[in-house]
Formats: sequence, structure tokens, C-alpha cells
Amino acid sequence: MAIAGGDAAAAAAARASAIAQAVKASGAIVSVNPDDFLYILSKTSRPLVITATGGMFKANYQYLTSYKAFVFHTKSAAPLPLPADAELIVANRIWVP
Repeated sequence: MAIAGGDAAAAAAARASAIAQAVKASGAIVSVNPDDFLYILSKTSRPLVITATGGMFKANYQYLTSYKAFVFHTKSAAPLPLPADAELIVANRIWVP
């Protein structure tokens, strides 16, 4: 069954709107190197850090934190020395698009 021109345009607009809403929901994730991530953590007291261990063939350590409405992500081959006052959430997995 073919879609008429107007219906196709409406369907395309609906798909574009759904994609835009998904992007808004996921927000902005900024990948940084581990040293920059630690610097960002040092700028706040009691930073909230989400951490997970990942990797298929070699373990890696993944971290997320938020700062000034952005989410920062880093990945490291070794655990990072997190601030003593950091609040930690250990996740099963971190997925970054």
C-alpha cells in the first residue's frame, strides 16, 4: 500500500519530532579525558558520580557526573582516585551513544 504525498510528509514530520524529543530527553553528554573529569569533580563539593565497569576483552572503568547542566563521561583503564566526599552510584552498565 502506497502512502499519499501528504500522508508521507506527515509521517516524516512525526518521525523527526520523535527524534527531536529523544535528543531532548537524553541531553548533552560530553566525553572528556580522565584528568579533565577529575578536574570537573574538584570544582564541586560532594559531586555525584555514577560508575560502572565495562569492556569485552579488557576491563575499563566508566564514570558520569553532571556539572552546570551538562553530563560528563570518561573511560579509564584503571580506577580513578575519586574525591573522598563524592557520592557514588554503582551502575550495572553505562551506555553512551
